[in-house]
Amino acid sequence: MPLNIPNLLTWGRILLIPLFVGVFYLHHDWLAPHQQNLTATVIFVVAALTDWLDGYLARTMKQTSAFGAFLDPVADKLMVAAALIMLVQLDRADTIVAFIIIGREIAISALREWMAKIGAARSVAVSLLGKVKTVSQMIAIPMLLYHDPIPLFDPQTIGTWLIYLAAVLTLWSMAYYLRMAWPHLAEKS
Repeated sequence: MPLNIPNLLTWGRILLIPLFVGVFYLHHDWLAPHQQNLTATVIFVVAALTDWLDGYLARTMKQTSAFGAFLDPVADKLMVAAALIMLVQLDRADTIVAFIIIGREIAISALREWMAKIGAARSVAVSLLGKVKTVSQMIAIPMLLYHDPIPLFDPQTIGTWLIYLAAVLTLWSMAYYLRMAWPHLAEKS
């Protein structure tokens, strides 16, 4: 495991997960509910920014590695899954939405691993549709975490619409990836 700045940022993102979840378990004498919302939102946004930063640094500093390529998406999926589970527990997101998004991530990760094993990884490379889904999801989650109304803007309503859009795009992108992989799946079965 190469110890470089991009990998350290990825490990840092993983270490933020218990802190992120723990914020919601602090007694209200320590952090009032609106402070919990703000703190969790800031932690999530910092994690999202480090996701972009570690990839940028790995490319520009030529510090890419097989381990980093493995760990980065794992860190992303763990943070998103933790956020979705917390949002369901806080009754800010539907269980079915969390199930769709988390289930798709597991299924597509397994599909990508299998496709890489048979030498067909390019068939399930990240698509524009997958990127749009990620953007929708990564805007929705902080809004749902923040939750508290802002004058002339309701993050909960906008976040809810965006997370439903992300769920639809999740299903659509999953169908797209399965369609791209189907010839290889049929050939190898």
